[in-house]
Order: sequence, then structure tokens, then C-alpha cells
Amino acid sequence: MVTSSVEAIEFLGQFMTDRRKSLIDQVLDNRTRHLTVVLEDVYKPQNASAVLRTCECQGIQDLHIIENKHLYEVNPDVVKGAAKWLTLFKYPKSGKDNSIECLNELRNKGYHIVAADPKGRKLVSEIDIESKVAIVFGTEYHGLSDTAKNLCDELVRIPMSGFTESYNLSVSAAICIETLTSKFRNSSINWKLSVEEKEVLKLEWYKNQVRDAEALLMRQFG
Repeated sequence: MVTSSVEAIEFLGQFMTDRRKSLIDQVLDNRTRHLTVVLEDVYKPQNASAVLRTCECQGIQDLHIIENKHLYEVNPDVVKGAAKWLTLFKYPKSGKDNSIECLNELRNKGYHIVAADPKGRKLVSEIDIESKVAIVFGTEYHGLSDTAKNLCDELVRIPMSGFTESYNLSVSAAICIETLTSKFRNSSINWKLSVEEKEVLKLEWYKNQVRDAEALLMRQFG
């Protein structure tokens, strides 16, 4: 039986190159849960998968997917393997409004919840990032549900200079994520993962990298 994740990490590290282990440490040092992304009922898998890819590239660890009407399946051609490095929380249809469950859960975890909406009074760059932020996106055609909007603390918008009302979902998410991550990374806020969070993810990622990792661990530790 493995007695600690540190022991398992040390063991699996024998099957990885120093370069790969160094890269994992570097990525972990830039990972954050200070910002999380929520997708409500996104029905075009290529758009949702593009958002996953952006989250991974920008160091966002957690992504929440609300499935009231539409189930989400990863599009491998778009996500390019990003999903295996993320922590995905799905809220599948369960006879109730999953938007309520998801957003209340995030609020209980201390997140300030904002909705990306063209009618928002505040610009996304004006969001207060002192506390943790969850930004919620809806479908391109219908936007967010009234339930989600009512549960959010505020609506925010991306500045626009043309006639078109909004960007598509993946572009909107990319702009918002880059704006907010740049803002808190250039601040004195402690936005990084804790030592314990890094350890949990490190073991998970090592298992992703080592073939038959579970079998090897069982053979080594019983």
C-alpha cells in the first residue's frame, strides 16, 4: 500500500526523464485556481474544447461544465491533449437545474462569480481580482440562462469597437482569461497552488506520463 503521494512520485519519477520532470515542476509553479471557468450548456464541442485548450495554456487548472440540455464530449482534434492536464467538473442533468448546483458550490468555495455578457456594465478588465473569480460563459446563440445570470454577482463585458455584438465563445473566453490571468500574475496576490495541491496534481500527471503506472505502483507497494 502506498503510504504517501511523495513516495509514489519519487518511485514513478524513475521512469521519466529529468527534462520531463522539470517541465512538470515549471508548469505546476504557474498553475492557478484563483480563476476558474464555467461553461453552461455549450453544445458545439469544438468551441468548448477550444476553451479547454486556452485554459490549459493559460495555467487555469479547473473548468466546470454545466450540462442542463447538452452533454459535452471532448473534441480531440481541437483540445490537442489539453484535457488530461485539467481538472474537469461536470454537472450532468439530474432532474434539477445544474446551474444552481454549480454556481452555489463555487460561491461556497469563496469564488466571486461573474457572467460574461455583452450587456455587462463593467469591463472584464475592471473585475476585482483580490478574491477568487469564477467567470461563466453561455452558448453563442442564447447566451447564459436567466438562472445563471441571477446567480452571478455581476455581469461583465469585453470592449467592442465594431458593429458586431459579440465575439464567438472561444475568442471571448480567451480574451477574458488572458486579461484576468495577466492582471493577477502582475499583482502581489497569492494566486498559486498550495504545496498540497501541487503534490496531488504532480502524482496525477506522473501517472499520465508513465505507462501502466497503477500496475507499477501496485507491484512496488502492494
